[in-house]
Amino acid sequence: MKFKPIKPKKVSTQIADQVRSSILAGEFNPGEKLPPERELAEMFGVSRPSVREALNMLAASGLVETHQGGGTVVLSLVENVAGTALSELIRIDGDRALDVVEVRKGMESWTAWYAATRALPEDVRKIEAVVQGMEANLNGLKGSEDLDAHFHILIARSTHNVVWFHMMQSIFDAMQEFQRDVWRAVYLTAEDQQLLFEHHRRIFEKIRDKDPEGARDAMLEHLTFAQKRCSAYVSMMGGSLGPAAS
Repeated sequence: MKFKPIKPKKVSTQIADQVRSSILAGEFNPGEKLPPERELAEMFGVSRPSVREALNMLAASGLVETHQGGGTVVLSLVENVAGTALSELIRIDGDRALDVVEVRKGMESWTAWYAATRALPEDVRKIEAVVQGMEANLNGLKGSEDLDAHFHILIARSTHNVVWFHMMQSIFDAMQEFQRDVWRAVYLTAEDQQLLFEHHRRIFEKIRDKDPEGARDAMLEHLTFAQKRCSAYVSMMGGSLGPAAS
């Protein structure tokens, strides 16, 4: 048997390995900034040049992007120029937004299933906190569109599958403006808000109770309802969501 000499890893490589592991574990969201070089150097107990070299390695692999004076931003594993194109397409063509909702039905029914089998206690607590926030907003009929989006992202994170998480984050980023417009246009009554809250609570309870089939069915029921409301909104706007429709 022929052995190969052991080569010690450079400090920068060890730093890059740890940061990469954190990104792939979903500890940083796409678009989120890493701590500044100075803080990272203190955390790792190394020099700033070593941190800078590690960040350059991660940038070369497409995991982060460094901006002069603007910090280092985590990139999506699945988002590229097409993500921007999708966002623009949704903005000007409502039918494409409905296509994305259809895709979400397939994706999110399964993220709910996996979340119900894999969610850790801290994942459940985070989802529950969002549901509680939505319940609090029922008083005074406050909008919960941001909590709604966060709820779905947390479920994707709870699968502990970084690809699910990054795909969902990219889709929600592209759909953000459309989703807010739908909320403001078609979820207007206390009954609407209550129904949406009940949907989200039921999904949460199935995940909390580790009932994957129930979680998948609850998510599918919710997104089928949302699909109908989105279709109504697009019809109301005449299919065009661009400046001419506003």
